[in-house]
Amino acid sequence: MTVGNMESAVLFDGEKKGRGLKANKELSAGEVVFAEPSYAAVVFDSLASQVCHSCFRRQAKLHRCAQCKFAHYCDRTCQTACWDEHKQECGAIKKIIKAPSENVRLAARVLWRIHKDAGIASDSQLVSVDELEDHVTDLSEEDLKQLKTDVHNFLEYWSYGRKQHSTDYISQIFGIIKCNAFTMSDQRGLQAVGVGLFPNLCLVNHDCWPNCTVILNHGNQSAVSSSLHSQRRIELRALGKIRAGEELTVSYVDFLNLSAERQMQLRERYYFECTCEHCSKHIKDDLMMAVAESKPSADKVKEVNAYSKECLEKIEKSRVEGNYNEVVKLCRECLEKQENVLADTHLHKLRVLSVASEVLSYVHSFTEAADYARRMVEGYMKLYHPNNAQLGMAIMRTGVTHWHAGQIEAGHAMICKAYGILLVTHGPNHSITRDLESIRMQTEMELKLFEQNEQVYHSMRDAALKKNSDLHH
Repeated sequence: MTVGNMESAVLFDGEKKGRGLKANKELSAGEVVFAEPSYAAVVFDSLASQVCHSCFRRQAKLHRCAQCKFAHYCDRTCQTACWDEHKQECGAIKKIIKAPSENVRLAARVLWRIHKDAGIASDSQLVSVDELEDHVTDLSEEDLKQLKTDVHNFLEYWSYGRKQHSTDYISQIFGIIKCNAFTMSDQRGLQAVGVGLFPNLCLVNHDCWPNCTVILNHGNQSAVSSSLHSQRRIELRALGKIRAGEELTVSYVDFLNLSAERQMQLRERYYFECTCEHCSKHIKDDLMMAVAESKPSADKVKEVNAYSKECLEKIEKSRVEGNYNEVVKLCRECLEKQENVLADTHLHKLRVLSVASEVLSYVHSFTEAADYARRMVEGYMKLYHPNNAQLGMAIMRTGVTHWHAGQIEAGHAMICKAYGILLVTHGPNHSITRDLESIRMQTEMELKLFEQNEQVYHSMRDAALKKNSDLHH
C-alpha cells in the first residue's frame, strides 16, 4: 500500500452531516483504510527544543538549526528531509528574531504549501485545504479575540515581499486549523508533541463509537539516506469488519465521558451536535454513573460524588506540582470514601484508580499500583470498545505493572491481551507494538521458568531487581 492510496475510501455527501467518507470495499479489523502524510505540521512551542521538527520523536540531544536557532532535529538526515518545509520558515524566524506561536507557524506552513502546490490537490488528496470547514462565523467572542491576535501576529511574521493575503483568507486558514488540526504524539504515543493538518482525515466524520481509529506512524527514520525516510503520516485503521458502502467514522473525543459531556465538548470544539447512537440513547451513561451493589442512599451518593470531584481537583494540582506523596494520600482517601458507594465503572472512581496506579508505578510501589490498575482496566473493559487504542495502552501498562510487581501470570496474560488490541489499532510495525512484542516474549520466557520452578524464578528475579536498583543509585 502506498502512502496516500485512497482506493478503499470514497467521498460522499452526508447531507446534514456534510461530506464524509465511506468504505469502497469490505474491510477487516486492523486493515489500513488509508495512510496520509501530513500536509503541514509543527512541534508545540513548549517542546520546540525537545522534539525533532522532522520526525516528531522526543530525543535527549537534538541538533539546532544554525540559521534560525529555533528548529531542532535528531541529526543531519532529519534536517535534510525537512529542509523543503523549513526553509521559508527559517528565513521568517530570523527576521522577527523570536518564533511565533505554534498556531501562527502552522498557518504559515499551510500557506507556503498551498503556494508551492499552486492550489492543486495531489491525486490522492480528495479536497484542497481551503475547501475544508472553517466555522469562523460560529466562533465565540473569546475565540474571535484570539483569532484577531493570531492574524495580527501572522501578518508580522509573513512579512514583506511575499504574496499578500486578505485578513479574511488568513482568518479562514486559522479557522480550518482550529476545527481540523490533529494532535500528534511522540514515538511512544504517550505525549502530545505537536499539531498537523491531514486533509483526507478531516473528511472522516465523528461517532462516539466509531468503526475506525487514527494512529500516528512515525515510520522508518533509521535509514541513512533521508530519501528513504517514510514521511510522518497518519493511518486510518478499521476497528472491526466494515461493509462496503458503510460510512467511516472516528471519535474526536475520549469515550469516557457522559454523553451530555461529550456532546458539549464536540459543540464547543467542532461546532456540531452529536446525534450518534451512543449519545442519542445515552448508551453506557448508566455504567459511568453506577453505584455500588450495596445500594447506598441517594444522599450518600450525592455526597461522595461531590467529594470525589473536589478531591480530583486537588489530586491534579498535586500531580502537576510533582508532589507524589500527596497524590497517593489523596487517592487512597478518595477510594476509601468511594468504597461501597460508587461502582468500579463510575467515572470518578476510574479517574482516581488511573492516577493512583500511574503515580505508584512511577515511585516503584508496583504491588499496590498493580491492584489499582487491575480494577481500573476491569472497569474500562466494560465501557470502551473492545478494540479501543486507549484501552489497549491501559491494559499494556497494567500488564507491565503486574510484571514489575512479580505477578508474572497476570502480567503475561494482560500483555498478550494488549498485544491483540494494538495489532488492530497500531499494526505490527508500529514502534509501540514492537516494544510490546519484545516484552511479550520476555514475559513468556519468565512464565515458563516460573511454571517449572517458582523458587528459582523468584531468586533470579530478586537478583535482577537488586542489580537494577544498584545501577540506578
